[in-house]
Amino acid sequence: MSESTSASLSDPLKRIAELPGVANAVEETRTLVDRLLGHRILRRRSSDVSMESSLRGACASAALEGAEVSMDEIRAGHVYDTRIKGALRVSGELGVLVDTWPKAPRQALARLHTLAAADAVAEEALGRPRLPGERVEDPMEAGPAPDPREALARMEGLYSLLGARSSVPALVTSALVHGELMAIRPFGWGDGLVARAAERLTLVERGLDPKSLVPSELGHQVLRDEYGRALRGYIAGTPEGVAEWIVYCCRAVRAGAQDSLATCEALKRG
Repeated sequence: MSESTSASLSDPLKRIAELPGVANAVEETRTLVDRLLGHRILRRRSSDVSMESSLRGACASAALEGAEVSMDEIRAGHVYDTRIKGALRVSGELGVLVDTWPKAPRQALARLHTLAAADAVAEEALGRPRLPGERVEDPMEAGPAPDPREALARMEGLYSLLGARSSVPALVTSALVHGELMAIRPFGWGDGLVARAAERLTLVERGLDPKSLVPSELGHQVLRDEYGRALRGYIAGTPEGVAEWIVYCCRAVRAGAQDSLATCEALKRG
């Protein structure tokens, strides 16, 4: 047995990373993100780019839940929709959760849901898994969600994935985190806000985007016509569907990185 084969068998995520098209998509995305990280404006304006990225990501994530709002309205504080308020709270606290994410993902996800849904669900439902009979929102038309018992079992698998320090690229892990949360919909309301935040949190915590400059949520909005189809392919569970989902997520991250590069250029021009 070769060393590479042995590694693939011992690390199932490595087999996913080796699916057709994934390595190229990861490399293209990493190259663009590295280009963003090397932009000279970040030497003195990194916090400004990160803040703009946070706002734009929150606006995009809320829009994907059906709450359209302009950046001008957000900057002016004209925010009334519960989904927008939740997205802004989530985005504002991501940095605080970076250290918690790999050590206690269960608590981090509960916190993300509490932030996302504070104005939308009953207090006793905040941060806890959905119960039998509770409604499950499906803005991305992913299809039926697993029943609460199956959802809990799948969440345990996700926690194990996050606890393992795999050698696979951050882009692969973050796509799987996003896909699993969208498939499971553990809370019933606000799962999209939580899933996209968790993807971004994974990219930050695993070192691809340590300063949280890339609004990956915005990339998903840019590609929203492909989002639901790619997600349904992932949920189907075929190798082709999983590969296409990871490639799609890489493209979304690239779109987010391009947006932040445009922000850097605008700051450079003054």
